[in-house]
Amino acid sequence: MAREKGASAYIGEGLNRWPAAHVLDVSRLYRLALERHEAKRKPDSRYNAVAEEGVPMREIAEVIGRGLKVPVVSLSHEEAQTHFGWLAMFAGSDMPASSALTRQRLGWHPTGPELIADLEQMHWPEAVTH
Repeated sequence: MAREKGASAYIGEGLNRWPAAHVLDVSRLYRLALERHEAKRKPDSRYNAVAEEGVPMREIAEVIGRGLKVPVVSLSHEEAQTHFGWLAMFAGSDMPASSALTRQRLGWHPTGPELIADLEQMHWPEAVTH
């Protein structure tokens, strides 16, 4: 979206937080839950696959902007609707989450890289031009 719009954006001050976990840590959590038959014992059980409780959206936008070599901009809530489309309602949400109970119940311990470090190491493909 940042490449398509020509800017990596966040809303307001960008202090809203998103939880994060590396995909390999998340897959390990799913495996643990399945191996321990948690769904059968407690069908209403919920587990948070969260290694980082809340990464500020501004930091996410900044690393994406650097990777794609596009400007990083702050948008108003009104501008966010045009930029993010249907994702605007999520892009401005503050969604900190904890995996304390998940870790306690399943013995899950994420070991993957944190989101910002992982994005900084990402190979950002060049824009496709026609």
